[in-house]
Amino acid sequence: MKRWMISLLLVLNLIYPAFAGVENNSGGITISGYVKDAENGEALIGATVVIKELKTGVNTNIYGFYSLTAPTGNYTVSYTYVGYTTINKAIELKTNSTINIELKSSSVLLDEVLVTTERVDKNVKDAEMSVSKLEMKTIKKIPALMGEVDVIKTIQMLPGVVPTAEGTSGFSVRGGGNDQNLIILDEAPVYNASHLMGFFSVFNNDAVRDVTLYKGDIPANFGGRLSSVLDVHMKEGNNKKFSGTGGVGLISSRLTLEGPIANEKTSFLISGRRTYADVVFFPLLSDSNAQKAILYFYDLNLKINHQFNENNRLFLSAYLGRDIFGQKDLSSAGFGNKTATLRWNHQYNSKLFSNLTAIVSNYEYSLKTKFGGSNYNWKSNLLDYSIKADFNYYLNSNNEIKFGVASTIHQLDPIDAWIDGNTTQYFPRLKNSELEHAVYISNEQKIGEKLTLKYGLRYSMFQNIGKTTLNHFDANHNFIDSIVYPTGKIFNTFSGFEPRLGLLYTLNDVSSIKASYSHTIQYMQLASVSNGGMPLDYWFPSSPNVKPQSADQYAIGYFRNFADNKIEVSIESFYKTLDHVIDFKDHAQPLFNDRLDGDVRTGTAKSYGLEFMVKKNTGRLTGWVSYTLSKAKRKIPEINKGIEYPAPYDKPNNINVILTYELSKKLNFSTNWVFASGTPITYPIGSQTIGNIVDEIYSSRNGSRARDYHRLDISLTLKGNDNPNKFWHGEWVFSLYNAYGRHNDWTLNMVTDKNQPNGEQKVLHSERTYLPFVFFPGITYNFHF
Repeated sequence: MKRWMISLLLVLNLIYPAFAGVENNSGGITISGYVKDAENGEALIGATVVIKELKTGVNTNIYGFYSLTAPTGNYTVSYTYVGYTTINKAIELKTNSTINIELKSSSVLLDEVLVTTERVDKNVKDAEMSVSKLEMKTIKKIPALMGEVDVIKTIQMLPGVVPTAEGTSGFSVRGGGNDQNLIILDEAPVYNASHLMGFFSVFNNDAVRDVTLYKGDIPANFGGRLSSVLDVHMKEGNNKKFSGTGGVGLISSRLTLEGPIANEKTSFLISGRRTYADVVFFPLLSDSNAQKAILYFYDLNLKINHQFNENNRLFLSAYLGRDIFGQKDLSSAGFGNKTATLRWNHQYNSKLFSNLTAIVSNYEYSLKTKFGGSNYNWKSNLLDYSIKADFNYYLNSNNEIKFGVASTIHQLDPIDAWIDGNTTQYFPRLKNSELEHAVYISNEQKIGEKLTLKYGLRYSMFQNIGKTTLNHFDANHNFIDSIVYPTGKIFNTFSGFEPRLGLLYTLNDVSSIKASYSHTIQYMQLASVSNGGMPLDYWFPSSPNVKPQSADQYAIGYFRNFADNKIEVSIESFYKTLDHVIDFKDHAQPLFNDRLDGDVRTGTAKSYGLEFMVKKNTGRLTGWVSYTLSKAKRKIPEINKGIEYPAPYDKPNNINVILTYELSKKLNFSTNWVFASGTPITYPIGSQTIGNIVDEIYSSRNGSRARDYHRLDISLTLKGNDNPNKFWHGEWVFSLYNAYGRHNDWTLNMVTDKNQPNGEQKVLHSERTYLPFVFFPGITYNFHF
């Protein structure tokens, strides 16, 4: 513990003086500052700052900060952000100066903007590819299950992304596993993003500021996962005035309050929500067992930020969420996340910006049930402590350098099981701790007017430390013995370089070609009992028995805008290979298994495909249409006789249609239609009894498929009078999930006949289980003041 802290501080001491004193050695004069919303003081991410005479500019970072260097002279600097009134400011560049700008929203534009809050040609002119950014106005207008709008449900409708199962918050990106997605909230990792058995996510829409999904071209400052990064930031809190938003729906209510504390330098945000089916609906049911059912979730978001001066800002954000389910006097279970993030923004000079972060993240679940007069208990816990330092160095208008270091200690207690009154502790050997470190550097370099290069390098290290027990297996995975390593003993280390490369070539003002390559390494993986993801799944680390997974992804795309940038069209192709990909042997039992590493089998995998997307951003009709054609395969020598087989999330065809039509200023109609190929399934095709042992006979691994999935959702939003002098503003949202009543498979059970001669048991047919209701109507009243 002390070693990694000392090492991190030594690296920081080397980095600080190397850049902090650098000011103008690149030539020219620098202007820097922040671009914010004039109404609430929120930072505007990706706002464009351009010197018109030089036709050069930059975008603000996630804290709204910008830095722009130019020769001395008189210029006009333009500050623009879609949905806001542009400010053109005449300046005389003589000395380095700070210019902070507050942009006022334009009500005309805000009614039209749906899909992006960036500049209108960002998809063509920015070097990023395989990246999707969504604003809250988009997410709120998409029809939602029971009227509860959801960040992850919207993410699942993007090209290259598919849900892992009906109704769940799990998602697969470009053929990757659910655990290959890094989900972070204000820089803290969230290990289970589900609520209510996966039907909702942990993200409260009213508390979220922006959402970015990296499907490829993952920046060097992110690591630890192979497929994607879902980067979610909470609002900072209105520092201009006290305000509130909320909603009351059929199954849940929510309330968010924000405002300044004492003055505009300090602001707060607090947001909470809770479902109440257990209070309102379950007691009305005729079934006595249903009346005793317990099923609800709650969560709480908190954020405080304070500006000490122009160069120093402090942010404290926290999340607490928990699900409770079970049956009164019989069983109870719960799972939840806790995160806390403390960030210090510091501006050393007009070119160097830093963010120092301390993070705590905790995921745990518990289960208690009565059986035979005794209480059986089971708990699982994953706790992370992290510290990281990130720097932006604006060398000049053609180079933005990012670099940083990070270190995390993982403390895992996958299974802690006991019986009340019994001092015996089961599965103690599964407890373990790990250290994970990283250092990175990257640069985005403009070469002339048409070519931009992005290149970076990340170096990561993963260490297993005691106290823990390590199992030993022979070449056939048979258990030999185990060894106990003492507390603090580092007994295994993995490390590797993770290069990143991106290219943008601008063909003309409305079209460009982009390409990218990334190599990623993953040291933590999920032991799961199903593809959909369950609360009782648990994470386990790489070790001498389980090598870390790695992936190489190549992508190339063509981007074109039409009708004065009102319509965006993109075509992306990707090819991804994976090494040491993990699957479990036949009949493996991931849960209650203290020798899980002996059931793991590894091999290679690959996925490839084409993603088409057409998006309309303005006008009365807005939205997007996407189609993904892809394949995902695995080849593991000890599974399926070494023959290549479809990956669990291989869905070759995926279509998403998301449209919103403004019927009038008070009435909006939204709809989405989704289609996906059936999920690969391993069917049992029969069974036989030999002695007293019943042995099931299965088809090839993932050799069959479930039925194709499709669904239509609709919603209608009725707004009140939009009078700016009113204190209270409200709207009604009426939604219908699965509008034409499609019976999509939820689970699939095999029914057998046990009365066959010769001791054989034959599978007769499959029984499909659907969601409890065909239609899911929703009515929600939203308000803000």
